[in-house]
Amino acid sequence: MYGLTRGTVTLICAAVAGFLIWLATQVSDSSNGGYWGVYGLIAGAGLVMALSQILGGWTKWGLPRISVNVFLIAFLPVLVAAGWVLLATQPEANWFRDHIRSWTGDIGIQGLVSDLGEYVSVLAFGLGLVFGFTFDTSGPAAYGPFGRRRAEAVPAAAGATPPPEDAATAREQREAAARDDRERVPADREGAPTGNREPVATEDGDRAAAERERIRTD
Repeated sequence: MYGLTRGTVTLICAAVAGFLIWLATQVSDSSNGGYWGVYGLIAGAGLVMALSQILGGWTKWGLPRISVNVFLIAFLPVLVAAGWVLLATQPEANWFRDHIRSWTGDIGIQGLVSDLGEYVSVLAFGLGLVFGFTFDTSGPAAYGPFGRRRAEAVPAAAGATPPPEDAATAREQREAAARDDRERVPADREGAPTGNREPVATEDGDRAAAERERIRTD
């Protein structure tokens, strides 16, 4: 069921992403406004594909949240790199394009930016995809029979007293003692001499056997 749901949602999101890319082809990128409209739609297609894994149950239907570590460590560097190329390849001159191109020449990466500028659509799609990867789910909450959230089991340290709910009940202690007695009696009967043996009475059958053994010994 999980695989079927994830596959279905991924297919639907792929269709939505394809529609956004097709829509981008209907917009002219000859002006800065159209340029950002085209590559904004392509970035949205990448975002949809990333979110499809969360919507399809990638992390088991938890509440969505943003992972700060992924945002800072992964997305921000990608945003700077892809955004640098996107700003530098704008069709019309403005303050951002002029300064980015000037800085590009100063640090000697003009050729790299020009080469990557041939694939701006790929950079836009990847930018949206990585942004989608910053979303995660916290996982569903587990609740007990009375609506209280269950705490995760933590192993007790060596020598520590277990919590009251984990302690054995009196009935469990009696049953454990009876099992120990039943296991010890056959061993005593095989290894100890008859005259030196003290029978142990546990359950009804063992008590009767012990009584017969005592009569035989006397």
